This record gives sequence, structure tokens and C-alpha cells, in this order.
Amino acid sequence: MTSPIADLIRVQRRRHAGGLALAALSAAVAAGAAVLLLGLSGWFLTGAALAGGLGLAAAQGFNILLPSAGIRFLAILRTGSRYLERLAGHAAAFRALAAIRPALFAALAAGPPAEALALSRGEASARLVQDVDAIESRFVRLSAPWGAGAAAACGLTLAALAGPAACAVVAVALALSLWGGRRLAHRLTAAVGGEIQTATGALKDVLAAAAAAAPELRVYGAEGRAMAEIASRGAILDGLRGRLVAAQGWGMAFQGLILGLAVMLVLLTARDAAPAVAALAALAVTMALDGIAPLVRAREQDAAADAAAARLDPILAHAPGQGAVPSRGPGVLGLGRLNLSPGARLVVLGASGSGKTTLLEQLLALRASPEGRLSLDGRDLAGLDPAEVRAAFAYAPQDAAQLAGSVRDNLLLAGPADDAALWSALADAALDARVRALPAGLDSWIGEAGERLSGGERRRLSLARALLRDAPWLLLDEPTEGLDAATEALVVTRLAARLNRTGQGLVLVSHRRAPQDLCDQSLAIETLDARAEQPIPSPQTL
Repeated sequence: MTSPIADLIRVQRRRHAGGLALAALSAAVAAGAAVLLLGLSGWFLTGAALAGGLGLAAAQGFNILLPSAGIRFLAILRTGSRYLERLAGHAAAFRALAAIRPALFAALAAGPPAEALALSRGEASARLVQDVDAIESRFVRLSAPWGAGAAAACGLTLAALAGPAACAVVAVALALSLWGGRRLAHRLTAAVGGEIQTATGALKDVLAAAAAAAPELRVYGAEGRAMAEIASRGAILDGLRGRLVAAQGWGMAFQGLILGLAVMLVLLTARDAAPAVAALAALAVTMALDGIAPLVRAREQDAAADAAAARLDPILAHAPGQGAVPSRGPGVLGLGRLNLSPGARLVVLGASGSGKTTLLEQLLALRASPEGRLSLDGRDLAGLDPAEVRAAFAYAPQDAAQLAGSVRDNLLLAGPADDAALWSALADAALDARVRALPAGLDSWIGEAGERLSGGERRRLSLARALLRDAPWLLLDEPTEGLDAATEALVVTRLAARLNRTGQGLVLVSHRRAPQDLCDQSLAIETLDARAEQPIPSPQTL
């Protein structure tokens, strides 16, 4: 069974193959140039020192122009290639992320209601940010094998100039460094890398909860408790990161040991070669080992990337719907034994906690619907695609979320609309005068979660957004809660006029008499099954 995130990455690798190939080629050139640069520099400095020590005649006969030009050329080539590698590799990675994150968000939205409700804001943020960032590292590291290969090839070539024994030492050092370093990295970081991903998600979850409840925490003097919880989660994460740093330190110590032994053995095996050539070989092995280091470090990041993939796969397993739109046929809505014809107006009644909001969320496929309970055009909602179900409804929830953006941004969540339609919806929600008084009208910034608007204004903005959506049924959950009597009367009057004009059906949840008067039918909710906590509808006519 293939991994969904692996399939998604594979698609993006094919799509951005050109940029990744350029990054790989640049990495190979940069790594090769780095090895040649240091080797040539060692040969040049040693040769110049020896020539100077042999006297004026030898110094004057030493050619400094060609080696100097070669060193400058290799330095420029290394710097330019390294820049091009980073530019091409990160550009390909960012373009891939631009496709992966929307796909992940779409899969989150398409997931079963039970899973969606179980995922907190902090956890969702962790999936979309840190887990995808861990996956990004794999894109950036795709060029590493090419650079390592070029570094190893150049190091072996330069070492061969000092003799076959020196070349063999370099080959053994490269193999031992790569094999031993990767095994050590896996052994020391496999567990802690995944634990860091989980601990980071837990910390974000606590931070998100505390930020959302900040006013209540201040009022009740509970900031200390929240800070202690955040500090505890942070301490766990810091401890895990400390373990990771310690593991990386052991890896670096191992690499340093291999490097020291390799340089010493190369100098011993190259003792019969010219001193400048021996220096060239010793520095070549240094840069060759440094060139394969990214492959060893990649192993340290694999644990985090594997843990991220394991967390993302269950989400990506849910393919988003294709946005199917239900037929504009009869549009009959079935609630238990009650069938509502197009244009019907129903108020859902019941005590707090009886399941009125749950019923609306079941209609929208935001919660699982019991089989045989709800239907659309005679088809059981439990078996329909959520995208098709939701296309039949416009919805203004009791606690509507607002984007950190403008009035226009929040209205256009309902779909494309011109300014005339936006102002019409605002007028029908009795919010047009307030928006016209704002400095930039529709383009006025309403702050984080609409904090620059009052509670009643946010509720009416949500109502206007629902009125913009072209759907057979309008679902309203306490649309006038928090409004004064005059504003409520205005909203109800304008809403009645709009419903009369459009023929749109209405399912209303409200404890207030004024909006209830819009409806000619009622549905009394009775919670008969406490274990299932499902609303049992029983029709009743006003």
C-alpha cells in the first residue's frame, strides 16, 4: 500500500523535475569545485613555501600565475554553483509546498466529521506548518547525493595523484564515514526526531487554546495555570531538542575521528610523493568527507520527516469531493417523518443542549448523520458526498468565524460576487449603513477574527455571507442573538422580504419570538437516546 504523502511528493517531483535537476547539477559542480579548490590551494601553498626555501632562483622559477588563476576560478565556480543550487532547490521545494498545503487543507476539510471534530486548531496548525516543513527538507535534500558523489569522485582523483595507497585510504574513509555515520544517526535520532514532531504539535495545541481563552484567563486570574502548562510542554520539547543536539554531537565526533585518522593515514601512505602532492591529497580527503556530510545529516532529519509523513497520511487518505452540485429539482428536505417542500420555512425548537445545532451540522455533513434520519430529494444524506450535500445549503452558524481581513474578504467566502450583490446582502442583513460608515467601505479591515466589529455586527456579517450563497435552503442558527429589539426587527423584516423575493427555504434555530414568526412550521427536538446523543425530530405545525 502506497503512502498518500509519498504519492503527492512523487507527483511534485515530476512536476518540478527541471528545477530539481538544475539543483542537482549545481550541487555536483559546487562540491567538485570545493574539493579541487582546497586541494589546489594546499598544493600551491606547499609548493610556494618549498620554492621559497630553496632559494631565490627556485622562487623566481615557480609559476604562481596559473595556480592563482585556477584558485580564483574554482572559488567563483563554487560560490556561483552553491548559490544556484540553493536557488533552484528551494524554488522547486516552495512550488511543491504551494501544492501540498492546499491539498492537505482540502483533505482536512473532506475528512469524516468524527475525525475533523477530534482535530484541535493547534494540531491542525501543526500538520499544515511543521509537518509540511519536515517534508520540505526532503525536497531540498534531493540534490545532496549528487554533491556527495562529485565530492567523493574529486577526492579520490586527487588522492590518486599521491599513489594508490592514499586513494584506497580515502575510499575506505568515505565508505566508513557514510555507512557508520548514517547508522549512528539513525540509532541516536530515530526516536527523538518523531518525538519532537509530536511534542511540537502538543505545544502548539496548548498555545492555541490559551490564546483563544486569553480574556477568560485574565478575568479569572488563571494565567498562571495556563503559563505553567505551556512551560511544561515547552520543557518537554526543549529536553527532546537537547537530546537531538547531543546525538548530533556524537555524530560530529565520529566524523571528526574518521577525518583525523584519514588525514594521518593519507600523509603516511603519501610519504614517498612530493610534499606538495601529499598536502593536496590530505586536503582532498578533508573536503571529500565534508562533501558527503549532507548525506549523513539527512539521516538525522529522516526521523522527523518519517514522523511527519505518518501524521499526514491518515489525513490525505480522504480525497476531497469534486464540488458536485445537486440538481435544482424539487429540493425536498426530509427531517425524519417531516418533508419540507421548496421554499418552506421551519423553526427548530427545543431546550438548550437538546441537539438543535447538531441537527443543522448533520444537514451540512459537519457531523455524521444517522442512516434514514435526514434526506435530500428522497436520498439519504448519510450516503451522499459531503460536497453535494453542502451545495444545497447556505449557513450562518451561531458562532461564526471571521477572517483576519476586510469586509469583502469575509463576504466572498460564500463565492464570487460583484459589489452590487455584496451591498444587497449587507442591506438584507441590516449592516449596509455600518459598512458604508467605515473608512474604506467593503475594503475596511475588521481585525483578527472580526475584533473591530461588535458581536452583533459579526453575527450580521455572517448572515450577509450566508445570503450571498446561491442555495435552495438557508440554515440560520440564532441569527438575531445579541441584537437590540429595533435592530432585530429590522433584520427580520428585511430577511422576510428577501425570502419572499427569492423563494429560498429556511431552517431556523432561535429562542426569540421575532425570527420565529418568519416560519409557518416547527420541529420539536427531543433527546430520546442519551447514549447516541442524536436529536430525534418530531414534526409539529405552528
